[in-house]
Amino acid sequence: VQLVESGGGLVQAGGSLSLSCAASGRTFSSRAMGWFRQAPGKEREFVASISWSGYSTYYSDSVKGRFTISRNNAKNTVNLEMNSLKPEDTAVYYCAARDLGGPSFELKEYTSWGKGTQVTVSS
Repeated sequence: VQLVESGGGLVQAGGSLSLSCAASGRTFSSRAMGWFRQAPGKEREFVASISWSGYSTYYSDSVKGRFTISRNNAKNTVNLEMNSLKPEDTAVYYCAARDLGGPSFELKEYTSWGKGTQVTVSS
């Protein structure tokens, strides 16, 4: 599956952004999906994940209560709604898909990755 992220940009602290990931391929609806991010000089880290059905979602402690992951299997998209953004949320955000299994926070369990979209939060 090929993944393409969009929706990044520059926003002031406290603002909101909505990211979208468009997937190609007929197997999207059977795959768990995740969002990860990587800030300059840091390792890529887990942000959120969602089951194939959309019923199960998981978040990192740093974004819980501020970010919401969702998916639309009819449109082959997975979204990340980000509210109350902080400067520490600044990073390149990546969409990822698993071949098998449920949602996971483990980066190594995702086999398909997008090229990322930049999110910058100014103070």
